[in-house]
Amino acid sequence: MADNNSAQQKTEAPSPRRLREAREKGQVPKSRDLSAAIILLAALFAIAFMEDGIIYSMQRLLLEHFETGVNIHLPAENLPYYMIGFLARVSMVFMPLFVIILIAAVAANVLQVGVLFAPRVLQPKFERLNPVEGFKRIFSLRSLFELVKNVLKIIIVAATVYWVVKARLSELLLIHFKTPAQLLELIASILLLTAFAGAGAFLVVSFFDMMFQRYEHIKNLRMTKQEVKDELKQTEGDPLVKSWLRRRQREILANAIRQEVPRATVVITNPVHVSVAIRYDEKETGAPVVVAKGAGDLAQAIKNLARQNNVPVVENPPVARALYQNVGIGSEIPVELYQAIAEIIAMVYRLKGKAG
Repeated sequence: MADNNSAQQKTEAPSPRRLREAREKGQVPKSRDLSAAIILLAALFAIAFMEDGIIYSMQRLLLEHFETGVNIHLPAENLPYYMIGFLARVSMVFMPLFVIILIAAVAANVLQVGVLFAPRVLQPKFERLNPVEGFKRIFSLRSLFELVKNVLKIIIVAATVYWVVKARLSELLLIHFKTPAQLLELIASILLLTAFAGAGAFLVVSFFDMMFQRYEHIKNLRMTKQEVKDELKQTEGDPLVKSWLRRRQREILANAIRQEVPRATVVITNPVHVSVAIRYDEKETGAPVVVAKGAGDLAQAIKNLARQNNVPVVENPPVARALYQNVGIGSEIPVELYQAIAEIIAMVYRLKGKAG
């Protein structure tokens, strides 16, 4: 029963195929807050650089509009056409700003998920109408994170407004000495500074949101050991799966080495090409057991880890090669190597006794 439960637990990282299928369905980690922060900052920078041009163009347009309204008496039936023309000209003034916002929106999405076309997102998903799933979403870790994030946003807005007002308080106290133009300029600069500070703070918060979205995405796509086995059978020739499998094997081997080498009795080396870690505990096993082994860089890593944990390292090329080639990790040493290993372990015990 315990083995069955263990097999059903989603403990394995998602395979390339699973990630690819999720992407085709439009399931990608994306932070709306990060997109909003990038768009807001782009819009603010655009406004800051184009402010004078926009104000000048709008002044000319409004003056022309009012002069036309005073000097020309339009028939009532032509008024809608005139207003449409006026609004079209206003739109042209703000068109560069709209284009920058559009580019920022596209860039924000491409930066997060790359170029993605997923028509399957448009297909209706009836499971979203399931009330049970709805309650699960309400009381999930994601909901808690969203609550904390929204509270943090409110705090940031309040702190930003307070900081800006405090920094410009001396100017605000003298507003009754300012002309209307100076007052408008002061208000505009305060609003722009507040917006920049708030957008910068939101950008920082949104990076944490992006990291959480990626964590949730990987967590939701995790696989059971059985799912991994089934998928490997189906995609045995897939180069992406092979690469992923090799990477997972290296990760598992590296984790095993980090756990087992510090507990080893001795590490026997070639000395350059091969390292084999052996543990001997007469209470646990009748014979010494190979707990880790490796060649090349892995052999060097085993030796380094052994020295860091005060595990003796003994050079014995014939024994090291024989163990590496013939004994698997977790297996007891063969009978023909008993004598050689016994001598090495006895020497280690003698050295430890002298050191003690």
